[in-house]
Amino acid sequence: MAEQRLVYSSKINKIRSFALILIFAGFILMYGGLLTRNIEWLMAIFFILGLLSILFSVVVYAWIGTLSTKAVQIICPSCEKPTKMLGRVDACMHCKQPLTLDKDLEGKEFDEKYNSRRYKKEAEDQN
Repeated sequence: MAEQRLVYSSKINKIRSFALILIFAGFILMYGGLLTRNIEWLMAIFFILGLLSILFSVVVYAWIGTLSTKAVQIICPSCEKPTKMLGRVDACMHCKQPLTLDKDLEGKEFDEKYNSRRYKKEAEDQN
């Protein structure tokens, strides 16, 4: 049986992808409004929802942009390209290699739960 390799994604890329999906959803909602232009109230609802979706994506892009400036920049050991890391564990933006800066997590199975405050508190309580 072939070994299944899990592919991880960088948190920054996930959030940027979500914001891009919001933009496309906004455009689709507005096009839906054009298709229903005979029913003014329905057209207005589609346009308002589309506009709100696009405005929310702008907020998400601004938020991830400010978060990205605070992220730790490291060189990936696999592809040797610079990447940004959020939290205790993350994945390389280029090659999807799981990364950690926490010495306690080195050698452990990659899991995004390590970034949660709850897990960190439980780990401190056990020590």
